[in-house]
Amino acid sequence: MAAIAPHHRTTAASAARPRPGVLRSRFVRRVGHAALLLPAVLGTAGAVVVGRADAARRWWARSGELGAAARPGHAGPGGARLLAHSLLCLPLGLLALIPLGMQVLFVLRGMLYPVVQAGPYTNAWGGPSLAGAWLAHFGVGLLSAVVGLGVLWSLNRLHARLAGGMWGRRVGVWPVLAVAAASAAGMMLVVAWRHQI
Repeated sequence: MAAIAPHHRTTAASAARPRPGVLRSRFVRRVGHAALLLPAVLGTAGAVVVGRADAARRWWARSGELGAAARPGHAGPGGARLLAHSLLCLPLGLLALIPLGMQVLFVLRGMLYPVVQAGPYTNAWGGPSLAGAWLAHFGVGLLSAVVGLGVLWSLNRLHARLAGGMWGRRVGVWPVLAVAAASAAGMMLVVAWRHQI
C-alpha cells in the first residue's frame, strides 16, 4: 500500500501540471496583451466617452487575467477607475514599443537582410560574403527578438499586478516603483539609441 501512494501522488501532480501547448498559448496570449497595451490605453478613453465602459472593462480583465478573480462584493471598476488605470498603464504601453521594434528589426535586418542591405558586405558583420553577413545579422536579430518577447511577457506580468487594483485587490508599492524604474530605463535606452544613429 505504501508503494502505491507515491505513484498516485506523482500521477496527480503530473495531471495538475499544465501541458506544453497550454503554456505556449498562455505565453503567446500574454505577449499579445502586452503588445496591445498602448492601443488599449487609447481605446479605453474612447470607450468610456461613448458609454462602452463594459467593453473596456472586459478587455482589461482579460489582459490582467482577472475575469473571475474579483474580490467578493466588488462590482468591478467604473469609468473613472478604468481611465485612471489606463493612464497608469500608458508608460507600459510606451515601453512595449521597444520590444515590438526589436521584432520589426529582426524581420527587416535579420530575416530580410539581403533585401534591405545591398552589397558589398566587406565591412558588415559576418562579411565579406553575403551568406556570412546574413547569418550574423540573423543570429543577432534572433537573439534580440527572443529578448524582446521576454520583455513583453514581463510587461504583461507587471500589468497583471497593477490591474488587480481595479478589482479591489491590494497592489502594493513595488509594481508602481517597477513601472517608474522601467520607464526611466526605457527613456535612457531610447536616448542612447538616438545618439547612436
